[in-house]
Amino acid sequence: MITSIDTVFAALADPTRRRILSMLLEDDMAVTDVAEPFDVSLAAISKHLGILANAGLISQEKRGRVKWCKLEPDALREASVWMQGFGQFEPVNLDAFERFLQTELTDE
Repeated sequence: MITSIDTVFAALADPTRRRILSMLLEDDMAVTDVAEPFDVSLAAISKHLGILANAGLISQEKRGRVKWCKLEPDALREASVWMQGFGQFEPVNLDAFERFLQTELTDE
């Protein structure tokens, strides 16, 4: 699935979605587990997940009656390559991305 870099950056612009990505770095999660730490409705979290899926950052699949979310780290490759063009960014790897997300979430 080819997605626009603009869609990826738009998805990353929201702190809730960045936090969700950080959570999914650990492991696949059921939608209800993703929603648990947030003080918003399940519908709101589902909308965030839809935006992340549309950007190709996560995938979702139904296992039985439960919908699961999985991080798709390759989706950041195009954004990483674009940022490298400025010469001041290192290639995005999952460890560095996780540290970035943790720093961003701590600052909030």
